[in-house]
Amino acid sequence: MSDFLRYRQIHLDFHTSEQITNIGGEFDAGAWAQQLIDAHVDSITCFARGHHGMIFYDTHAHPERRHPHLQCNLLKEQIEAAHAREIRVPIYTTIQWDYYTTQKQPQWLQVAADGSIQGQKPYEAGFYAKLCLNTPYVDFLRAHVDDMFACLPAVDGLFFDIVQDQDCSCPACRHEMLARGIDPASDADRQAFGQGVTDRFKRAMSAHVRSHSQDCTIFYNSGHVGPRQRAAGETYSHWELESLPSGGWGYMHFPLSQRYARTTGHDSLGMTGKFHTAWGDFQSYKNEAALQFECFQMLALNAKCSIGDQLHPTGRLDRATYDLVGPVYREVARREPWCRGVSPLTDIGVFTLEEFTGERLTAETVGAVRMLQEGGHQFDVVDSETGWDGYRVLILPDAVTLDEKLARKVSEYIAGGGKLIASFESGLTPDLVDFALPGWGVRKIGEGPVDANGGPVRGRHFHSGDYVDYLRAEKPLAGGLRPTEYVMYMRGLEISAGEDAEVLARVVPAYFDRTWQHFCSHRQTPSSGELGAPAAARTGDVIYFAHPIFRQYHRNAPHWCKQLLLNALDMLLPDPILRHGGPTGMLTALNEQNDQARLVLHLLHYVPERRGQDFDVIEDVLPLYDVDVSLKLPGQVAGVRCVPDGEALAFSEAQGRLNFTVPKVEGRQIVEIALG
Repeated sequence: MSDFLRYRQIHLDFHTSEQITNIGGEFDAGAWAQQLIDAHVDSITCFARGHHGMIFYDTHAHPERRHPHLQCNLLKEQIEAAHAREIRVPIYTTIQWDYYTTQKQPQWLQVAADGSIQGQKPYEAGFYAKLCLNTPYVDFLRAHVDDMFACLPAVDGLFFDIVQDQDCSCPACRHEMLARGIDPASDADRQAFGQGVTDRFKRAMSAHVRSHSQDCTIFYNSGHVGPRQRAAGETYSHWELESLPSGGWGYMHFPLSQRYARTTGHDSLGMTGKFHTAWGDFQSYKNEAALQFECFQMLALNAKCSIGDQLHPTGRLDRATYDLVGPVYREVARREPWCRGVSPLTDIGVFTLEEFTGERLTAETVGAVRMLQEGGHQFDVVDSETGWDGYRVLILPDAVTLDEKLARKVSEYIAGGGKLIASFESGLTPDLVDFALPGWGVRKIGEGPVDANGGPVRGRHFHSGDYVDYLRAEKPLAGGLRPTEYVMYMRGLEISAGEDAEVLARVVPAYFDRTWQHFCSHRQTPSSGELGAPAAARTGDVIYFAHPIFRQYHRNAPHWCKQLLLNALDMLLPDPILRHGGPTGMLTALNEQNDQARLVLHLLHYVPERRGQDFDVIEDVLPLYDVDVSLKLPGQVAGVRCVPDGEALAFSEAQGRLNFTVPKVEGRQIVEIALG
């Protein structure tokens, strides 16, 4: 079913108030579809029902929900016009946000533990009060799906929006928890129950959809794809990664989540928006350079493209929007032959902290993704369910504690020839007492200093650097660093190193910590210059850093933290799949296209800037010239050329590597390496 996904999709929002008239009154099916064709669109998600709760087709089962001012059988006519031009039309419907239902059936709302309504309160503008999936509301949703299959000419796919884990104390949830011996007053127990309710809904709904169609695609949107979604992954036909650079996601969300999603076996769509800010931003337009980057990054990281738009209540597509989308999708179409059926070539797996925290963007994982992208490394984001055998190096950033099961998997990975980099509290047992695997050659020897309230200071940010220490690296970890100590703003773990460990760096204490009783200058106390305990050590194929270098890089990006990681990778991975001579802001992605007997290298250079206070923007395209690239030799190379334009590149082979120079990268460039 994932083969049905297209590369150039529009997600056409239509959350349209019941108080607006002339809905679809200016809809011209032929002109609407031709506008999509002109903009190179090959799939469009259209609305059966939006967050206001209104239905936009001639419903048999729920005529009371048909928008009172709908002037045509809008969704049916959209599907027919699009299908006549071979454009796919997945159908959108809302789940946990539905303003009409909350007004008619308030007893179906989710209730917080304090008895208040979950989500939006009654006197706030919007439709964000949450409906419970453990109430008769689910019966309506099943009937709604039946109605769509009965009333519409075809259902290519179903996009179920706002399907999130519940934390609900409504009467229905409390009653079931008590009947099952679950304590509803326990936050952890109640939240685990709520996750189960959501997964139960997904499984039942997918089975219900399959009773109508075996081919219809199914996706449940919660605004993110990560380890939590994997738990019910069999209920999805594919992933759609909603990830606007604004609206709370940011430019780091998509690469992190897609590098994880592509390891799960499902095909993916990346979803951005045409909006300057976020959903519902009418008559606003993203800079074309930003839209280019977002779509070409999707292709590079093995996702297809979806651009969010919002249809005007009259049913007219906005001409300026499709003048923006068209040139970008034209270029996507030209590049599709080098994107179909590819798989990423990677050296490294980065363990995501989301598995432990539930947060979609943990500081440690974001820091690791940034460092590796800036270093040109090829990597995936993984969790405990991912197979690690294909990764030459595994990175456990800062806070990956090892229970018995995970410790066993890490130990087996290393025994099988894998190499590992860990930092700070990664590798400790969940109680943080000591390291789970003695073979790493390091031991925890203390809790470190505490603050005025008695709390440990390690791993925490203090504005004035109250509890810093310093690090001095020794060769071979010192490459690219000056022969001095570097401040480590977040205090590390106090460790000792065993006899078999090679100490790669040492802690240099400050004269004293900064308190009201003893301080120096405006910020941290200077280095004492006296070498202390180990700050980094290597034992066999494991390199451990005592400091939270990934969390620190996410906080304020000290170059020396990144250099320490890259030096450690040079030690464990002296022959990475890819090296390049471009700037650190150039994104690289190397894929393998077996059916075509070729490798496909994506080079992207767009520079996000924080020009306003709210989010990053991209406006200017700054070309790069004469970018040197070196690949681990994949076998016999028949030719190297830039595509889709076909410019052949000179190349050489030496010491097991393929070397060539890309003459120009103007925002994006794809290089084909033909094998044979």
